[in-house]
Amino acid sequence: MHEVSGWRRALLWPAGLLLRLWGRSLRFEVTPEDFARYTKCDEPVAIVLWHNRLFLAAEIVRRFRTGRPAYALVSASQDGAWLSAFFHLVGMRTVRGSSSRLGREAATALVDTLRAGHDVGITPDGPRGPLYAFKPGALIVARRTHAPLLLVGAEFASAWRLRSWDRFRVPLPFSRVRMRCEIIPATALADRDEALLQIQARLLALNPDSAD
Repeated sequence: MHEVSGWRRALLWPAGLLLRLWGRSLRFEVTPEDFARYTKCDEPVAIVLWHNRLFLAAEIVRRFRTGRPAYALVSASQDGAWLSAFFHLVGMRTVRGSSSRLGREAATALVDTLRAGHDVGITPDGPRGPLYAFKPGALIVARRTHAPLLLVGAEFASAWRLRSWDRFRVPLPFSRVRMRCEIIPATALADRDEALLQIQARLLALNPDSAD
């Protein structure tokens, strides 16, 4: 398991500060109904968002999931070590593993995290796509813990689109982001194959520019 520490970790501090300030400048627009769903903290949830919306993850947790730590799954590789250190600087915690060689261990770690009363964040099309393909990991974790899924939708008024596999979105500072969400109860996940299709459709609908 690779780690970043010492002076290397210190190099990330300015970038972490910039991202925190950048996130706080964004103007989230959310209906009262969606706000109530985002802030419903009586039980831990699996927060599900497309990989290209990851820029918003720390700010979603800060604004809506007050007092409940959130953990993201990050690769055990050297690249993952840098990402894990960066997440810690912006207020997120991490579970180390991957969707391949360490997939089983990573799923178990996410299950243990939910059972301990903490939120987890999952990008169902990560870490390398295909874009908007909903892989079963989120459902496996939710079904094993009987935790609801919190599907995240974000529509950007102004954003850069990177030339990465996921067309990663970076919202311009001080721009508007229309936030949507939907809670999928654990009872709706009994039929895994049917749930995969329905939840992928719901997540696409919550992010209308995903059809671009």
